[in-house]
Amino acid sequence: MTANVSIKKNDTVEVLTGRDRGKRGRVLRVLPEKAKAVVEQVNMVKRHTRPNPQKNIKGGILEKEAPISISNVAVVCKECGKSTRVGSRRDNDGVAVRYCVRCRSAFDK
Repeated sequence: MTANVSIKKNDTVEVLTGRDRGKRGRVLRVLPEKAKAVVEQVNMVKRHTRPNPQKNIKGGILEKEAPISISNVAVVCKECGKSTRVGSRRDNDGVAVRYCVRCRSAFDK
């Protein structure tokens, strides 16, 4: 069962809750089946990895982004610069377009 996801890869989002509240970052990956997204430099976790010479991986403690729930992030509008909800409407061509609920400007052009 997949969630109806209103954010997409490369969107700029702001974290609304949690230890990273207020941070902004670019969406690296969206996981609609889990209703989560991976955001750049947000929800960083430490991963202990073993060295693997065949794959050219050095061992040690690596920091990487963990998925964060989509309900905890909001898309940042490029026009008004604020975090906003996302609406959906049909353009004159009949194409579905996501738009900023605050200023009505389209995200997808």
